[in-house]
Amino acid sequence: MFDNSSNPWDRRKFLGAVLGSSSAVFGLVAPDKVLAARLINTATNYRHADYTRYVFGVNGPLDYKSFTLDNPSRLVVDLTQTEMNRVNIPPAPAGSIVSDVRVGVRDGYNLRIVFDLKAPVNPRLILLPPGDGQGYRLVVDLPHDKATTLVARDVADPDSKPKIQTQSTFRDLVIAIDPGHGGKDPGAIGHRGTKEKHIALDIGRRLRDMVAATPGLKPVMTRDSDKFIHLRGRTAIARNAKADLFISVHSDAFRVTSARGASVFCLSQHGATSEAARWMANRENEADFVGGASISDHDQDVASVLLDLSQTKTLENSLDFGHRVLGQIGDITDLHSRRVQQAGFVVLKSPDIPSILVESAFISNPQEEARLRTAAYQKEIARSILDGINTYYAERAPEGTRYAML
Repeated sequence: MFDNSSNPWDRRKFLGAVLGSSSAVFGLVAPDKVLAARLINTATNYRHADYTRYVFGVNGPLDYKSFTLDNPSRLVVDLTQTEMNRVNIPPAPAGSIVSDVRVGVRDGYNLRIVFDLKAPVNPRLILLPPGDGQGYRLVVDLPHDKATTLVARDVADPDSKPKIQTQSTFRDLVIAIDPGHGGKDPGAIGHRGTKEKHIALDIGRRLRDMVAATPGLKPVMTRDSDKFIHLRGRTAIARNAKADLFISVHSDAFRVTSARGASVFCLSQHGATSEAARWMANRENEADFVGGASISDHDQDVASVLLDLSQTKTLENSLDFGHRVLGQIGDITDLHSRRVQQAGFVVLKSPDIPSILVESAFISNPQEEARLRTAAYQKEIARSILDGINTYYAERAPEGTRYAML
């Protein structure tokens, strides 16, 4: 929460720039401003039982930040070099926690959107990349806290007892993040002495933080310190957490220092076949379920079919997910291969968890080793993986998850 007195901008100037109410049509283009980098071209909203959602269509990725204010309660969203050109923001839905939405221009070319609220909230914002026939979308969710009765009174009979809103029942999608190597296993070592295990952990932690900040996602780390974990132990951690996706982070190495570029791997068909044989051999001792069914409860023929069906679907989803991540990474760095490669990596062998392995760059290449050591590049790789997750779930969101409502 922020106090008005700590606001770095002149509040009176800002209020003077605000035009109309949420039902107005805005054409907020300052005549002497620089050309805005982004344009909001659509605005929609609706009221769910647990939250009010605003979705702003934008013509590309944008930089934004948000903060809340008290007395009265407000959410402020600042969009850098963005304009809203004659877009109608619908009135707040009946019974919403939002009472009004106001828009203003700061510094001639930065857009500010203010949500006037009936009570304090913990807002959730996410920028969705293109997917499912839609472009970039900035989604703003304003939950209706179960302890807040102000929203309910808008739609309740004045003489009746106020209704209490229930909390969201959405299931978070669990993202297992597996920083490669660790402990006694340093992985590849660069010419400057950079150890793969440290780079993988740094990228993994950055991805963890980004996933944790994304509504509807929950991160699980296979390791969060410099410790050694057996390969099978990594997949076991993911399965115990009921992970929906598994992402193993590495940095490649080769005897020729000129080798360069990032790669994404999925399990090969041969690796899937050998893993199926292992599961069948151990199925009497296997406590895990595969695709929601226990193979130990069926005879060998039925269990084999169940396992094959689960693996086939999982491999299809892994390739789709890997392709999306590879496309995002290709926007920020060179690719060693423009296709998702397939190999028999043990950490990719969960029969019912879509899994990929990301080689972030060649640590054996001096130039790429230098990039891998920087926070900026580590963040770019993590952000690319997160964007891949978002585009994947934009089309493959399981029922009962927040992504299924987008």
